[in-house]
Amino acid sequence: MSFELIKPNSNYNFIGNRYIAFAVSGFLILASIISIIYHKGLNLGVDFKGGLLVQFELTENPGVEALRQSFAEAGFAISSLQNFGESGSEFLVNVSEGPLAEGQLLSQAAVSFLTGTYGEGKVEIKRTEMVGPKIGQDLRQKALYAIYYSILIIIIYISGRFEQKWGISAIFVAVLLGIIYLVSLFGVGVGILIVVALIVTLITCYVLKFSFALGSIIALIHDVIITTGIFSILNKEITLSFVAAILTIIGYSLNDSIIVFDRIRENTRKTRKGDYASVINKSINETLSRTVLTSGTTLMALFSLYFLGGPVNRDFALALLIGLTVGTLSSIFLASPILLLWEKKKPAKA
Repeated sequence: MSFELIKPNSNYNFIGNRYIAFAVSGFLILASIISIIYHKGLNLGVDFKGGLLVQFELTENPGVEALRQSFAEAGFAISSLQNFGESGSEFLVNVSEGPLAEGQLLSQAAVSFLTGTYGEGKVEIKRTEMVGPKIGQDLRQKALYAIYYSILIIIIYISGRFEQKWGISAIFVAVLLGIIYLVSLFGVGVGILIVVALIVTLITCYVLKFSFALGSIIALIHDVIITTGIFSILNKEITLSFVAAILTIIGYSLNDSIIVFDRIRENTRKTRKGDYASVINKSINETLSRTVLTSGTTLMALFSLYFLGGPVNRDFALALLIGLTVGTLSSIFLASPILLLWEKKKPAKA
């Protein structure tokens, strides 16, 4: 007797419960936005903010607040200081500026301060990383562009594959890139530019009736916002590893959506008559076993990476855990129900 996690003829009413899913997603997005505003922006790491990152371990743990006060009394400006690792006496500090002797680097000043304050044999410097403010700003801009351009490529692929609109989607993306370039000449910030471009993209997809592309893009934006928001709630640092995790989440979530969309297209061709919502619900149920098994095995690997991969990989694994969980749910409860927006506008058939 074989064990089946999900019955082949399952008929869960995902479409009927879509408004509950919309409410939960709306709450998570609102909480994410409130957290980012409360923290006055994201907790950017040294990769994007610039400055010095020092990871060190002390034989005696003075506490985070005592360490913070010691750095301040010595004249160092630190943006963040937190425990790192499992020992409890290992710390990670971001230093933006400090007292420098003639010809001395910031990293040398920070190491000299730690060894002079706590003793040569009582502090172990595990790593130091220095990033200039110009490099940090450039990396921040390229990270935003990477995320946005990946979404534009998705528009071409989804519209061409499911709606046979390769030419229109390619022209649309080319025009949008031209608009972004022209607007950037006026010195608009990259963050504002990307937000405006995303809004224009969503509106244009709606007007051109790129229903599959619109569903995919809304689901991807939903996944990115919630993952970033949870990192903000937990006050985790946003680093290049986090950007790599976001791009991985976009690809994985898109793959889930494509599987469901492909089944919806097949069932629509087979079922010329009937309710479109029933066709979508049937398609989700038919791909449910594949979705759960694929996501489940991936999450098992990520849990192993999170708990056994060491502190360096923990934030990367956490971002993937959050993003893949949210992405799997959004492909079922968000991307597919959006297809109903156009179906409701069609005149009823005699």
